Amino acid sequence: MDKYSLLPEQLLYEGTITEDQFFTASPLSEAAILRTHTAEYWTKLSTNTLSVKEVRAIGFPMRPDLIERGRVIAQGTLDCARYAFRDGVALNVAGGTHHSFADHGEGFCVFNDIAVAANELLRMGEVEKILIVDLDVHQGNGTARLFAQEPKVFTFSMHGARNYPTRKEKSDLDIGLPDGTGDAVYLDTLYHHLPKLLDGVQPDLVFYLSGVDVLATDKLGRLAMTLRGCKERDHFVLQSCQDRQIPVAVAMGGGYSERLATIIEAHANTYRVAASLFA
Repeated sequence: MDKYSLLPEQLLYEGTITEDQFFTASPLSEAAILRTHTAEYWTKLSTNTLSVKEVRAIGFPMRPDLIERGRVIAQGTLDCARYAFRDGVALNVAGGTHHSFADHGEGFCVFNDIAVAANELLRMGEVEKILIVDLDVHQGNGTARLFAQEPKVFTFSMHGARNYPTRKEKSDLDIGLPDGTGDAVYLDTLYHHLPKLLDGVQPDLVFYLSGVDVLATDKLGRLAMTLRGCKERDHFVLQSCQDRQIPVAVAMGGGYSERLATIIEAHANTYRVAASLFA
């Protein structure tokens, strides 16, 4: 949890962003929750009556303040999308809770923030087509399931093939990478697929999940990327969107390196790249 307060402090300290570039989200409305998640799941969350098994699947004890935090994160990703329409890019310090399904949470994910945001934008007619670029090291299984029957949302997940979750869902495009994949193979794979997706799908908006658990230092990652390679990944995604004038909303996703400083540096690079490209 420390990274969520330390990252903004670092970005302000070094001058990458200024105070007036921050926004604060309100909690997501119950109506918006129920357009992505089931009423039964929401009732269990709001009354703190999840079963022991359901809580274990999420991975941390459920408390009212954590539910509220999840609502703010989800609204923040929706707000980011709308800021991106204006500014080209916007970033959520948190978010990327892609293991949350309609009726349950998994893997430290309670609400699926990108799915909630995508559904709200489609409902309001603000977009016709969305591309989700999920480059967290873990497959976005909840997101894949939620949009399996939605042709207006294309889900792309590039992840560790042998990593969590053991049982993968089917995204519109899944690329499973072997353990130990480093910068060269990772980036070549991304260079090959992303431009074709952007040109083929022609989305009105890209949601980019920029997890830094792809690093070799990550305790849960199993890949072997460097900080430099991870930064180049972010640059390529954001530059590719900018070149095509496609707004991009970024959620930070996972990062579990031993040294907190490594996590902050990797996430900060995403902001540094965005600031340099969209200044």
